[in-house]
Amino acid sequence: MSIEVIAIGVFAALLAGVSKGGFGSGASFAGAAILALFVSPAMALGIMLPILMLIDVATLRPYWRQWGRVEVAMLILGGVPGIGLGMLFYRSADADLLRLLIGGIALIFVLWQTVLKARVMRRGQAPLPGWSGVLAGLVAGFTSFVSHAGGPPAAVYLLSRGLDKTRYQATTVLMFFVFNIVKAVPYGMLGLFTAETLTIDLILAPFALFGAWVGVRAHRIMPERAFFAVTYVLLTITGIKLIWDGLF
Repeated sequence: MSIEVIAIGVFAALLAGVSKGGFGSGASFAGAAILALFVSPAMALGIMLPILMLIDVATLRPYWRQWGRVEVAMLILGGVPGIGLGMLFYRSADADLLRLLIGGIALIFVLWQTVLKARVMRRGQAPLPGWSGVLAGLVAGFTSFVSHAGGPPAAVYLLSRGLDKTRYQATTVLMFFVFNIVKAVPYGMLGLFTAETLTIDLILAPFALFGAWVGVRAHRIMPERAFFAVTYVLLTITGIKLIWDGLF
């Protein structure tokens, strides 16, 4: 356990807390991607899951029962088998393949957000039917398992449903609360939790909770543009570096 890993972990925990606490969880997976630059992808995933679960518990109460019932039900219905597919993929993937996948997801996420902000895709323009949330949940469950990146697939569905920002946020909070509980069992079976990762989690826990506290309050007052602009730059750099490491 190096000081460098702890320092990066503190940043990752704060970023995840702010994102999950107030901005739809979309950028919370950046923490795992950044950590994967300094430790193995498996260790990065193992460190981040308990942190994400802690943030889930801290943010569930402020958004209690404000979620979209149809939307969250469809996403969870698809997400559980998606997590199962993620486990099967993980068992056959080596570290370099995981780096390529995490890096690719990071770059696709930034590209998708850029297109969205450019209004090539318009929020609420063509609402997707409720059942399409099952497909979105399937993809979200898979990407959540292998990289903690379930936010983008879920966002495609949720943005089309025309939810207000608080209902959108509450829906993602409950969805990931369930996803992460389900993921914890196979993560344990695959050996992703170790004495070292859990010790790091104990150190990072206060920072994660502080980030969640900031995120909940920033939800109503902080411009999303500034927060996500920095996150997108970090994700782009991180994605390129992970892909480079995976290939060479």
